[in-house]
Amino acid sequence: MLSNKRIQELELVMEFEQVEECFKEVSSWIENVGRKRLKETINLDDSLEILLQAQKQFREFDLIASEYCRRGQEALKKMDRWEDFSSVDVHSYRVKLQTYKDQLEEFCTQLDENRHRICETVRLYEFFDKVRQGICCTEEGINS
Repeated sequence: MLSNKRIQELELVMEFEQVEECFKEVSSWIENVGRKRLKETINLDDSLEILLQAQKQFREFDLIASEYCRRGQEALKKMDRWEDFSSVDVHSYRVKLQTYKDQLEEFCTQLDENRHRICETVRLYEFFDKVRQGICCTEEGINS
């Protein structure tokens, strides 16, 4: 039984090394591109026109970022079996796996929050724009 368990652990290590390339690619993109682009969406402008342009740019980024999130999540699913192993030999791999998982979850959550915030901000600006237009039309009617 011990021999079988050890063989399974070694197979997992080999599998981890294959999947780790995907983790490294996703992690590198998150750190070098993703986080920077998310920071750019923190301060949204006061103009509806500029906000709509920012939303369009974010949607393009969101498509790419969502693909990286999906790829990272698929790679993590391949490593679900690590939960069953607790030996000292696989501990360092579990730590790496947890680091990748935490990074991916944090980024995907921030992406979702920014997507929602931008959408709600645009909706709010559109509402205020309609209200402003309504007030202008009402003032014109009163002045005529």
